[in-house]
Amino acid sequence: MTLAVFVAGSHTDIGKTHVACALLRAARARGLSVDALKPVVSGFDAADWSDSDPGRLLAALGIEPSNAALAAMSPWIFAAPLAPPMAAALEGRTLTTSEVADFCIGPRSDADLFLVEGVGGLMSPLTCDGTGLDLMLAVGLPAILVGGSYLGAISHTLTALEVCRARGLHVAAIVVSQDAAPDAPDFAATLALLEAHAADIPVLAAPRDGTETRADALLAILLSDRG
Repeated sequence: MTLAVFVAGSHTDIGKTHVACALLRAARARGLSVDALKPVVSGFDAADWSDSDPGRLLAALGIEPSNAALAAMSPWIFAAPLAPPMAAALEGRTLTTSEVADFCIGPRSDADLFLVEGVGGLMSPLTCDGTGLDLMLAVGLPAILVGGSYLGAISHTLTALEVCRARGLHVAAIVVSQDAAPDAPDFAATLALLEAHAADIPVLAAPRDGTETRADALLAILLSDRG
């Protein structure tokens, strides 16, 4: 049975792709088959996309980058580094939540691990008629919520968690990306405080010192959560 998850963020540029790639690599190391979608991308440089979110995901999947592989993973790509509806409008294009959701859920991948990565923060406008949260609701997958450790990040992460709970979305785990700023709050203390307020949601670290996210532990949580 496929383990399917949605990787969401409490903020933009918070480390969703880092966490998604680490999870894909951990699953492959266990001999599991993997698949991933990043349906909507903005701020995309078509001349050099190896280090873009889709490029990194393809590398984590072990897929050679190509235009065909890119289109299969990310059919809605926009050049401007703006919220997707704004970036789409600059190109005379539109996208709706229903068409993005239809792409994500049918036909559903038969890989052992299938993940969908969102765009920006939970409440970031994603389409002309919806937010990232609306896509999550339409797709209906358990979520990995990625938060930060900058000053104020605990509030942002807990707010995103409460929004998910209020809308009936299951959050399987929270992953906290360490902030690179030298004056950021203590990382260990941030993790401990967030864990104290997250009730029964597992909280894991994504350090910035070059060590890997605790992807094996995250994968084990997801497998156990699936039952």
